[in-house]
Parts: sequence; structure tokens; C-alpha cells
Amino acid sequence: MKFRGGLFLLFFLFIAHSVSAQTANELRRKKEAIQREIEQLQKNLKKASSGKKLTLQQINALNAQIRLRQEKIGTVNSEIKSLDNQISTNTNTVNTLKGQLSDLKSDYAAMIRFAQRNRNAYDKMMFIFAAKDFNQAYKRIKYLQQFSQYRKKQAGYIEDTQHELNGKITVLGKTLKEKNNLLKEQEDEKSRLGKDKSKQAVVLNKFSRQEKGFKGDIATRKRQQAKIDSEIRAAIKRAIEEARRKAAEEARKKAAEAARLAALKAKENNTTVEATPAAKEKTTNELLTDNAYTAKLAAGFENNRGKLPYPVVGTITESFGVHKVDKATMNNEGVNITGAEGAAVRAVFDGEVLYVSVIYGKYVVVIQHGSYFSIYQNLRSTSVSKGDKVTTRQTIGVLANTGDVAELHFEIMRGQTKLNPEAWISK
Repeated sequence: MKFRGGLFLLFFLFIAHSVSAQTANELRRKKEAIQREIEQLQKNLKKASSGKKLTLQQINALNAQIRLRQEKIGTVNSEIKSLDNQISTNTNTVNTLKGQLSDLKSDYAAMIRFAQRNRNAYDKMMFIFAAKDFNQAYKRIKYLQQFSQYRKKQAGYIEDTQHELNGKITVLGKTLKEKNNLLKEQEDEKSRLGKDKSKQAVVLNKFSRQEKGFKGDIATRKRQQAKIDSEIRAAIKRAIEEARRKAAEEARKKAAEAARLAALKAKENNTTVEATPAAKEKTTNELLTDNAYTAKLAAGFENNRGKLPYPVVGTITESFGVHKVDKATMNNEGVNITGAEGAAVRAVFDGEVLYVSVIYGKYVVVIQHGSYFSIYQNLRSTSVSKGDKVTTRQTIGVLANTGDVAELHFEIMRGQTKLNPEAWISK
């Protein structure tokens, strides 16, 4: 029973170790991914800081870097909690094994005393010959043979297990200390980044000439984005109108056929033709999903909410919604993802290229997914044309540098409505 109890404990320890190891690996991979994002932002900031002029992109990149540092600290905290759980589990196991070892030592002492009393060959022979029959005598021989082996194996087995677990706890304790040091280091780094951000804010407020230029940059960006939005909305509107025209033509043909059949029936029955009720006008969503292909695309896109891949490898440095920078307000109807110049820009889902154009020297690509549209702005070049069918993660172009950093402006729309891309792309 004790032997089986030991096996059960070891099995439980193995399962707990496997689960904790998996969690630790996931946290480690997440931390490494965050670190890669931080390093890319640092490269971009270093490159951008060579200019004397402070830009919105630099501030956004710095804010994103601070956010990533905070996220990394949270990941380290999770690693520490995971290690605490491992230590607790292993400590409980060791305490249980210590109790078992104590019991086995008592049994072992009794076995030693028994062996001491029956240590000579004569006593052993008497023990065997005192058997009732040959079968019992054979079993007593086997018992004597196994008695010594079992005694040695059990004591050694439990002691080795205890030694191994004590060693594991020591290692985990050292790792916990390292993680605490890492947490302190990250907190110090976050503090330094916060000070740098404050310094930039002071510089922004102190130098009125730079402040005016900063506001001017935001105003220019608003005007440029308004023009791009206008052209994109016009392209989507044309797609909706084309779908409406096709639907109206199809409805007209169906109505004409129905009227013809009704006239034939009325003539046969010598009755008057009843008026056909007007067809109900289709919604925008119905117009854009009026066939099996577009309906499948829209359903697939919707089912992948929160699981769409990033359109470019990088970090979201400006999120969806209204942002106030200094005294200027900016409404971002998508997300800005900072990456490496020349990085591949990829389609987030299967679809058809609706629109490709060069605006302000940079390419804009719109892909239709049934009633949904994904929009990719600030491409240096593109490898797709209007009407092309694309697949998920297919490269559609490369990322351009906007003057300070390489930044993709990415949007998602349902019909003419802007959606928050962060709710759709994977975390």
C-alpha cells in the first residue's frame, strides 16, 4: 500500500510538473515576444530621435513602449506566481514523502531486528522446515530472498526521491529570486521611461515653435486621412451600388417572369391578373452577401473575430478612438501598427481586392470579405491589383516609412461602419 501510495504521489507530481512547465513555457514565450516588440520600438525611437522635431509617432511609440514594459512586468509576475505554485506543490509532496519515509524507517528497524534474530543459517532453515507443506516452504524461501531486497530498495527509493525534490525546491527558490530581481529591474526601467515621457512633454510645452509645428502636423494628418477616408468610402459605396444594381436587375427579371406566368394562368382561367406585391428592399449587408461566395466570406470573417492575424509584424502604437495629444485631439478610426520598414503586409482573411490606389505617395489597399472590408494604408509597394482573390496571410505589399517610423494604418469596416480592429485581430 505504501509503495502504491508513493507511485500515486510521483504520478501526481509528474502531472503537476508537466502542467506548470507548459504554463512557464507559454509565459516565457510571451515575455520573449514582448521583448522583441520593445527592441523594435527602441530601434525606431533611436532612429526618429536623431531629428530635432518631436512628432506624434515618436510620442505614440514611447507610450507603446511604456505599455509593453508594464505588460512584461505583468508577465514576470505571472511567472513568479507559477513558480510559487510549483514550490507549494513540491513542498507538500516532500512533506508527505517524509512522513512515508518515517513510517518505512520504523518498518525497516523492525525488519533489521527480525533479521538480527534470524541471522544465522540454522534459524533460516528452521523457518523453512517449519512449513506445513512444500508449497508453503517454497513461498518462505522466496520471502527470505525478497525480504532483504525490498528493504534496501524501498529505503533507497524514498531517500532518492526526497533528495531529488529537495534539489528541485532549491532550484525553484533560486529561480524565484531571479524573477524578483527581474521584476525590480523592469520597474526601474518603467520608471526611467516615464521620466523620459515627462521630459518630452515638458519640451513640447516649453518650445512654442515646436508646439505649433506639432499641432500643424496633426492638422495635416487629419486632412490627409479625411481625403483617404473619402476615397475609400467612395470605393465601398460603388461596390454597394453595383450590388444594388445587380440585385435590382435580378429582381426585375424575376418580377417579369412572375408576371408572364401570372398572365398565362389568368388567361387559362379567364380571370384578371392580380397585382404582384413590391419586393422588399435589401439591406446593405444583404446586398453584399447576395451569393454563396460573399456570404461564406462574411460568415468566415465574423467567426474569426478576435482570431485574425496581425496584418504586419509589429506593435500597436496608436489604438482605436479619440486621443488627446497636448492640446490637439485626434480621432483614430483604425489602429496604427509600428513595424520594420519593408516588412511584409498581409491580408488578414480570404477575400477579393476591391481598391488599390496611390495617395500622398503611399499605396492604399482595400480587401472585401463579403460585407466586411479590411483597409491597409501606408504601403511602399503592393503586389495585388483590383479584382485579385487573396488568402489569409497572403502578402499584399511592403510597409513604408512615414518619415520617422514605419507604421501601418489598419482599419476594418462593416459596410460603411468603422469597427475597432483590436477586437478582431488576435492578442
